[in-house]
Order: sequence, then structure tokens, then C-alpha cells
Amino acid sequence: MTSNQQRLEAIPGHRLRGMRRGIEKESLRAQPDGRLALTPHPAALGSALTHPHITTDYSESQLELITGVHESVDACLAELTEIHQFTVRSLHQPHSPGSDEMLWASSMPCGLPTDETIPLGRYGSSNVGRAKSVYRMGLGHRYGRRMQTISGIHYNWSLPGLASEDYFALIRNFRRHAFLLLTLFGASPAVCSSFVEGREHELQRLGERTLYMPHGTSLRMGRLGYQSEAQASLAVSYNSLEGYAASLHDALTRPWPAYEALGIRNPGGDYNQLATTLLQIENEFYGTIRPKRVIFPGERPLHALRERGVEYIEVRLMDLDPFETIGIGASTMRFLDVFLMHCLLSDSPPDNPAEIHEMAHNQHLTAARGREPGLCLLRQGESVPLMQWGLELIERLKPIAQALDAAQGGTEHADAVHHAMAALRAPETLPSARVLAAMRRDHDDSFVAFAREQSLKTHATLLALPWSSRQQARFEAMAAKSLDVQREIEAADTMPFEIYRQEYTSPDRLGRPAAEPVVAAVHA
Repeated sequence: MTSNQQRLEAIPGHRLRGMRRGIEKESLRAQPDGRLALTPHPAALGSALTHPHITTDYSESQLELITGVHESVDACLAELTEIHQFTVRSLHQPHSPGSDEMLWASSMPCGLPTDETIPLGRYGSSNVGRAKSVYRMGLGHRYGRRMQTISGIHYNWSLPGLASEDYFALIRNFRRHAFLLLTLFGASPAVCSSFVEGREHELQRLGERTLYMPHGTSLRMGRLGYQSEAQASLAVSYNSLEGYAASLHDALTRPWPAYEALGIRNPGGDYNQLATTLLQIENEFYGTIRPKRVIFPGERPLHALRERGVEYIEVRLMDLDPFETIGIGASTMRFLDVFLMHCLLSDSPPDNPAEIHEMAHNQHLTAARGREPGLCLLRQGESVPLMQWGLELIERLKPIAQALDAAQGGTEHADAVHHAMAALRAPETLPSARVLAAMRRDHDDSFVAFAREQSLKTHATLLALPWSSRQQARFEAMAAKSLDVQREIEAADTMPFEIYRQEYTSPDRLGRPAAEPVVAAVHA
């Protein structure tokens, strides 16, 4: 019996049933012609600052839809669907600005205007709202606004009874094996040429306004995505909470010359960024997966982790699936659950700088060329075919899928693993290949035309789903309450913004290294 199987059998069924997940799903608002919507966040959706389920991410035009925490995949998808229904109905209101807008179905953006024209998220006049906008201004200066219009799905996951070191072991294995998820679920092999205007890239021309990689899987997670010279200098280790926290602490307090030259404010007094350090705040650190904990109001995320340990992990590499109405399906979520359990149960040796470099190499290679026949990745310095390694991994998922099915009833997890195995053996069936095939077959190799049609389809599907007056009233009440809460926050503010900014970005707010290893049980 392998150590994996022994560890699996040691987890009682009630703990497996206690697995929890939630989704954060980003989507751009687009005009009917496939261009970015430049209208303000729709008033009918409430306050982007305080609404619990509907906010914006980087841009005012980039919606973020957030579920609660769920014990079943079906319940999570049902809530995400309901949030989508209210959102598209709000966009569809006649005689209101943006009444003909839709949610863009692809991770890679629609037709974009000039960089400076992309609107930043606006959150009102409170200090916390202004800080959110200034942070986004800083991201625009540091990385360009176009890069921030990429959308994805974040999958939040926990299992009761885990300590921080268990989550970090999971994270190390996840990073080692992330290539498999990029291959199976990557759905961004092409982009509109407006996205890379003025930038160097390795993409090939496909149509008049479309660029692509012939065997690409997830350009979003490759060199076109969240990359910068500053962040490339970070080699964050995930060997312990203490080591991870120390890496982040350093990045949050280390002055970075280019950002110092930019300054906090411009000569006219407007804010350029929150800080001149390598990272303004924790969320600026881009990774495929993050250790997370729910924070108290005003608390820094790093402080929360240091004080109370890891509560859940956030998977950040999932593309929107343009063939799914809400961007992700039940089979994909169940595969993720099995995959994360495998990462948790498998031996997870410490990482090191050489392996961290190897993982970055594998990620970029898979993103750009993951479906290329015979493509090889690096595993502990040795070259290994992606297909061989991927099939080995999926084979190891089968007992875990069976255990989850036994605990929860049904065969859905085993079915999801079986489907993934079949898809990897037939790369033409993978989402990234299906995107290119549909573009070629129906849209004269135009990415925008393909994504526009998928967006219109999903919009119509969501509008056609049953929707009761009771559901409408509940969401309208939620939106109204969020606006009231925002007004209360704004009315209660007395501190000058510059003092607020200095206090919030102070190193004293980041917490101190723990004297003892921090452990914390996940909320069941």
C-alpha cells in the first residue's frame, strides 16, 4: 500500500464530506460589437465596494462574481448561476446605460481601447474605496492596464482539520503539477491583436486582428500574462508559513527603484500608487495558488496569515471556459477537488531555487505549447514528455476519486477523472483546441468574432432560465443594502487619506514572524 493510499484511508468520510469550495469569477462587460464597455459599474448591481457577491476587479468594466462557501459542487454552481442571472438581467434593463452589454465569455479580453482609456475600478470617496482605486492606478503604471483586463476563475478550497503546514505541502505539489490543469482546462490560445499593441511577443498571426499559438493552452498564464521584471526577481518559497511570510514581507517593504522614480504622487498631486515598494499590497503578488485566510476589516492579509494560519487555498490558474454558460462546469470542479486532494496526500519534499525555476519554465512552456506533440517538461532536472507525466498523474487520481464518490455518493468524481484521461489522450478535444477549431470553422479565424458569439449565446441562455420575482427582490434588496453600507462608511471617515495610506502600508501592519509554528484548523 502506498503512503498516498494510507493517508487517504486515514481520512474519515465525514471529513471528506466537509470539503468546502467557493468561486470568484471575473468577466469583462463588453459591447455588442465586441469592444470593451466603458460605462460605469451598473447602479442596479449595487456597490462594488460592499456588495458580498458582485464587485469589480481591476477595471470598472471587469465584473467579479463571488459565491459563498459550499459543501457541494452543485450548490456552488447553483449560486454562481443565480448571481449571473441577476447580473445579466441588470445589464439588460431597457433605457439604462449599458442595456445592450454582455459578459465576455473568454479569459482574454475583447477589443480594447488605448491603455489609458481603460477605466480603473471606482469605489467611492471613502479612504478604503480611494485606496482600492489608487492601488489599481499603481498596477496600471507598473504593468499596463491591458494586462489587468485578463479574466479568470479563482477556486477557493478547504478541508477540515488541516494545519498550515498541510496546506503548504499541498501548494508545493500543486505548483509541481499545475501543468496538467493548464493543459486540461486552458482555454485561451488566441488573443485580439489590440491586447499586445506596442508589446513584444512570440505570437503568430492568424486572422486580420487575431494572434495565437498553434499549440497554446492558456496564454493568460504564460509570458503575456501577469509578468514583470520586479516580480521575476521574487523566488518565493512555500516550504513553511514562516518562510512564505518572510518572502512577502520583504517584497512589501523593499524599495524598488523604478517605482521610487514614479513616486507616490504626480506633480499635480494625484496619486500614482499606494507605495514605492516591490509590491504595493499582498494581492499584487501573482501566483497560480495562494494560501488565504478571511481577514478582519482593515487587517492586512499577511498579518491574518501570521496570526491565525492558513484557512483555505485559492487556485488562480483556471481560464474561463467559453463553452460553459458560467465559465466552469461541475466535472471541472470535481476534477479540481480530486486533484487538490492528491496534492495534499502525496509526499511533498521542500522546494528549492532550482525547482522554483523549473516550475516557472514548465508553466510558460505548457501555456504556449502544451498541446504540441512530444513536448517535454523538466522534472528534477530530467526531460519528461508532458503527455506521459500527465497520464501518470491522472492514474494516481483514480483511488481518490473513488473515495470521494464513496463518501458523497454517486460516480461523478470517477467520471471527471475518466473524462480528463480521455481528453489528454485526444488533445483535439481540449478546450484550447476547441476554441481554435471553432474560430477556424465559423469565424474566419477571428478571436473576437468567436468570443462575441459565445458571449451572446451565454447571455441569451442566462436570460432564458427561470427567474422568480422573489429572486429579483432578494438581489435588489442586497444591492440597495450595499449602497447604504457604502454611504455609512463614507460618512464615518474622518482621517485624511494620506494618513490612512501611510498607516495601511506601514510595515508594522504586516505582523511579526511567529515564535512557534502557526497551525490552524479549517472551519468545517
